[in-house]
Amino acid sequence: MGKTTGFIEYQRELPEDRAPLERVLDWNESHPRVPDELLQRQGARCMDCGTPYCHTGKLMGGMASGCPLNNLIPDWNDLVYRGQWQRALRRLLRTNNFPEFTGRVCPAPCEGSCTVGLGGDPVTIKAIEVSIIDKAFEEGWVGPEIPSVLTGKTVAIVGSGPAGLACAAQLNRAGHTVTVFERADRVGGLLMYGIPNMKLDKRLVDRRVGLMARNGVRFVTGVEIGRDISTDSLLRDYHATVLCCGSTLPRDLDVEGRQLQGVHQAMDFLTLNTKSLLDSAHADGAYISAKGKHVVVIGGGDTGTDCVGTALRHGARSVTQLEILPQPPERRAVDNPWPQWPKVRSMDYGQQEAAALQGTDPRIYSTQTLRFAGEGGAVKEVHTTGLTWTRSADGRMQNEPVPGSERVIPADLVLLALGFLGPERKGPITELGLRLDGRGNVVADGQRMTSIPGVFAAGDMVRGQSLVVWAIHEGRNTARSVDRYLMYGKTYLL
Repeated sequence: MGKTTGFIEYQRELPEDRAPLERVLDWNESHPRVPDELLQRQGARCMDCGTPYCHTGKLMGGMASGCPLNNLIPDWNDLVYRGQWQRALRRLLRTNNFPEFTGRVCPAPCEGSCTVGLGGDPVTIKAIEVSIIDKAFEEGWVGPEIPSVLTGKTVAIVGSGPAGLACAAQLNRAGHTVTVFERADRVGGLLMYGIPNMKLDKRLVDRRVGLMARNGVRFVTGVEIGRDISTDSLLRDYHATVLCCGSTLPRDLDVEGRQLQGVHQAMDFLTLNTKSLLDSAHADGAYISAKGKHVVVIGGGDTGTDCVGTALRHGARSVTQLEILPQPPERRAVDNPWPQWPKVRSMDYGQQEAAALQGTDPRIYSTQTLRFAGEGGAVKEVHTTGLTWTRSADGRMQNEPVPGSERVIPADLVLLALGFLGPERKGPITELGLRLDGRGNVVADGQRMTSIPGVFAAGDMVRGQSLVVWAIHEGRNTARSVDRYLMYGKTYLL
């Protein structure tokens, strides 16, 4: 795969993103187009490693190792190296419906398990992936693929996030007539309103949705199942129903002062920001502004980073990010071996931008929020304490407050990025009386069918909060099960 000695001859190399101080002035993506010649050299670094862990897609140590979509990564790396871009595109689309999304927002567990990464820097898999699909759209290689034969079967999909879109695309490919219901005013779910524009340009989401519509998928927006349309009507009017409603019940912080004005859930902050940006370039003021405010983001992960980047673009006076866990090591720890996801310290785009503006990484690790204090009903301070972490006899991590480590952080806006507890307990879940597991997620069997015959579920509402790439994986697998259900036990979907 690639050039036999490529991983020795060439170093990992990519063009630099736009400078942080430049990109915080707008909402545009910051990644430059990678020249074909550079990508071919990077593709040459993919070695003939025998067992390519990059596309295994397994959970190791609680995190993804390799690509959950089982992308044929060595194949298209080699084809890019040889300049065979259209063949590389066919390999890529064989397993991934939306590489223009994953190539931008996926944390690339494939690179964390790349064999070259054992003794150096991994292959630039993510950059090669997104460059293949971007080049394909530029060259006009991607177009409508209308099914030649329709089965006469109809499927309703509730939710238009990555799981719902992937499921819809696959079922439409199989010749079924698919209708996707979305309660928001735009299609895309998490892709549209949960991820900021500078990370995923919404024109790319609209482009893909438009292509799916030309392929025959019907999209209905502004309709909430259980409020505007009953779940029973879906069961009557469609041969199968797939629920892809996501894990949207946010985890809250039960501390003193939580009721103060200025304390918001992170997803409310991000959603309103993107909607206002798309509706009016923020002219309508229908968003939670961080301009001129001391902002405290509680929680790490992608959502926390997106809050940091968004607040900086608003013109926040300062941004501080609190993380309850200790700072990760600079290199893999002994208990975090390859090919597990490397739990090492890194700076994402939001932290890079905050450091450029403020002179330091905004994150404070091993910190617990004790309470919020306010004035006139509005939040003004976050009171915290430091934590010390130890491992118990059974191997679990546990923490204790550090005496004398209390501190007060100025805060005019607090954003809670603490993850999600599961799907909302209303709509289809309540109307159908779906069985839930101990974590509050919908129970689905090995064929992705819920406790109600003919009703399937996919994505975060089944597996819990996860990555976009896992949602696409779920959508594709569920589409196969639905196709078998409708076509008397047979499916030709991959």
